[in-house]
Amino acid sequence: MVKAVVLGAAGGIGQPLSLLLKTNPAVTELALYDIVNAPGVAVDLSHIATPARVQGYLPPNDGLKQALTGRTSRRHPRWRPKETCSLMPTLTSDDLFKINAGIVRDLATAIATAAPKAFVLVISNPVNSTVPIVAEVFKQHNVFDPKRLFGVTTLDVVRASTFVAEVLGDLSLSQSVTVPVIGGHSGVTIVPLLSQSSRPLPENLDKSTIDSLINRIQFGGDEVVKAKDGTGSATLSMAYAGAEFTAKIIRAFKGEKGIVVPSYVNLAQEGGEALRKELGKEIDYFSAPVALGPNGIERINGLGAITPAERALVDAALPELATNIEKGVSFIQTPKL
Repeated sequence: MVKAVVLGAAGGIGQPLSLLLKTNPAVTELALYDIVNAPGVAVDLSHIATPARVQGYLPPNDGLKQALTGRTSRRHPRWRPKETCSLMPTLTSDDLFKINAGIVRDLATAIATAAPKAFVLVISNPVNSTVPIVAEVFKQHNVFDPKRLFGVTTLDVVRASTFVAEVLGDLSLSQSVTVPVIGGHSGVTIVPLLSQSSRPLPENLDKSTIDSLINRIQFGGDEVVKAKDGTGSATLSMAYAGAEFTAKIIRAFKGEKGIVVPSYVNLAQEGGEALRKELGKEIDYFSAPVALGPNGIERINGLGAITPAERALVDAALPELATNIEKGVSFIQTPKL
């Protein structure tokens, strides 16, 4: 039995994400929660001929707790916080934090009390700060397990695969192109390791083209906002990325070996201290390739062989990443007046 829970299921990301999860034959139960419209989305999806039983929940009558527990097995629930930014694409990172931090805190509190063994996949921005918020809430409830908490950075990986294939001149290669993307999940904290691409870039590629490619991967969200004339953000591609990451978590949970994916994780686990030494900085969260298993993260892998230019990108990412992390931790630890 595999139960997936989508929190924020009626939004611009939540609906397509729920659709993709419904089409995953490994999902046997799908619980959808939002402050409006979740039951309607659930009924719509329930007509699709796939195994998952779908139920929608609203806040009344302890709807959030019901979504997280329900009447069937809680063997493998997971969740996504509400992605408020999908409706407000022009907001700055600080604006997003002010809106989403409290939402993430409250959802994390519900998970800590109702489903503390869940695999928690966070997509609510700014991920660099919201993942530490979830961790601090879980610590307060004595249920924190770093192996089960993931910041979903898969959209950066998906973009890197697509954009590299475009540079290579053949989009049909996009699904076979794998580019590790490390660091964080915003702007300069996003560090694509193009030197490790499974399909190497041409040796004669000029520096300006490489720099433009890196910038496009780092700021791909801006490209979507501009194309939507400021009325929307990256919702469909984010839903796809979230579903792809979820599918890998499920496959590892069911026993498949050898699954390694980048994710923004807490470093207080196997491989984390070695990564800190590679980075040369005491930092508690970083996006790195992680080996998955039935209980979540089995090991955080190192950076591997990187170029001096990529090292410079890592060094540039670390100060902003540290600030983002502290912002999330302080939101929970600092007493509110």
